[in-house]
Amino acid sequence: MKLTGSRISISLYTIAAFIALLGLADATYLTVQALTGETLVCGGSPDCFRVLGSSYARVAGIPVAAFGTLAYFGVFSFAMFAAFGYARARAFLTLTVGTMFLATLWLLYVQAFVLHAFCRYCLFSAALVFGLSAIAVLVPSSR
Repeated sequence: MKLTGSRISISLYTIAAFIALLGLADATYLTVQALTGETLVCGGSPDCFRVLGSSYARVAGIPVAAFGTLAYFGVFSFAMFAAFGYARARAFLTLTVGTMFLATLWLLYVQAFVLHAFCRYCLFSAALVFGLSAIAVLVPSSR
């Protein structure tokens, strides 16, 4: 079912898609590094290595960044479908971004209070998720 979207909604969905592409690049880089065992380029910061080498960086042996890659790809897809007027895409976009927001809060907690170290790539991803969350809230309802 298609709904016509306002220019503001289309613009916000387009911005969300662009943000998702940035997140997709970040998460894909971290996933490839984790799967190949390559050393990350963190600008000499030991905190990146502490965070990404910790037991919290994997869930059931799968890098957390891989889940981020899937989530960002989903957000990109849903944002594009929503921009073209597909009504259900907005619901999936909101659900995906909401889940990412909660996961980001947990991962920031772990970095701040458990590991006492911050990863620059993770903080970049967190900023992107906060931006996506703001867009999900700001998009006018189609009703």
